[in-house]
Order: sequence, then structure tokens, then C-alpha cells
Amino acid sequence: MKVKLHDNTGMLEIADSLFAAKFNEPLIHQVVTAYLSGQRAGTKAQKNRSDARGGGAKPWRQKGTGRARAGTIRSPIWVGGGRTFAARPRDHSQKVNRKMYRGALRSLLSELLRQERLLITNELTLEAPKTKALKARLDEFGIDRGLLVVEAFDRNLWLAARNLPHVFVAAVAAIDPVSLVAADRVVMTAAAAKILEERLG
Repeated sequence: MKVKLHDNTGMLEIADSLFAAKFNEPLIHQVVTAYLSGQRAGTKAQKNRSDARGGGAKPWRQKGTGRARAGTIRSPIWVGGGRTFAARPRDHSQKVNRKMYRGALRSLLSELLRQERLLITNELTLEAPKTKALKARLDEFGIDRGLLVVEAFDRNLWLAARNLPHVFVAAVAAIDPVSLVAADRVVMTAAAAKILEERLG
């Protein structure tokens, strides 16, 4: 299929397998959930009755005091005792096959293009790291927030976008499903689109 370049430099031939894939919402949901789960630290921890310091001696004898039986002052029902079901460090990551991950990216990119939220331009460079210059360039596209995808890390572009609160820059090798889902609009260079074709095609 062919798409129009948004800097009026002609048309770009792109692969149907990447930009005309069927929208698979359950797959996208699973991959996005797995991606977010993998970012969780999982370092939450609490002490159970064996971890809490003290409580080695029986507080009073078993019978004859009139009080309830007690074996330790670190019981969960005592103030200062351990937690009954104490949290432990855990791994929240979920396994996602490479085929599923790539399929979710293809489905997302295709849906963005269908909704006209994906704009492809011939190039996206700045001569100097000036936010004003980038803002003027984005105004030409008619957007004020979104994700800029370039073929490789561009320091000038990254520095220029740093002062724009809703504009993010990513190299094509670093894009992920969460960034694509969260972006209002995605501006991608033609070179980045070709790299994606090689990776996901």
C-alpha cells in the first residue's frame, strides 16, 4: 500500500503486513498488560511472626492465670506482632512470545494509520536543539502532543522536545506497545517505517 508523506514530498510504499493488519484488541491488551507488569519492581516485603524480632519466650504459663493461652508476643494478633500473610518479594513479569509481541505492534501501527493518528514524514531533523523550531515543525503537522519515532537517536531532536510536556522522542528500536497506545498522534520518519518493516514484516 502507498501512503502520502506529510511533508509533501511524495508517496511512500509500505508493507500491508505491517500497516494493514487486522485490529486484535485482546492480543494488544495481553501484551500491554505483560509489558506494564514487567516494569513492576516487586520489592514489597513485610515480616511474619518468625521474622519479627523477639517473642522467643512464652509470655506466661499455659494454665492458671485466667488469661488466654499465648506462646509468643509476636503473634499476629498482638500489637507489634508479625503479619498473618506477610508480603514477599515477587516477580510480576509475564511471558509473551516474540510472535505475539510483534503481532501486537503490527496491529497497533495498522490501527493508528486507519484512525489517521500515524503520520509518516520523509525526515524529522533539526539543525539546532531549539524547542521553538520543533514546535513550529509540529504546528505544520497540526499536532501539539504525541510520539516522534526516528530511525536513530537524535540529540538535537531529543533536547528540543524535552521542554514540550506532551511530546516524546523515541528511536525506532525502542518503541513499545505502551508508548503507542498512550500517544495521541505518532509522527514517524520514512526510514523508521522501513526499519520496522524489516523487524516486524
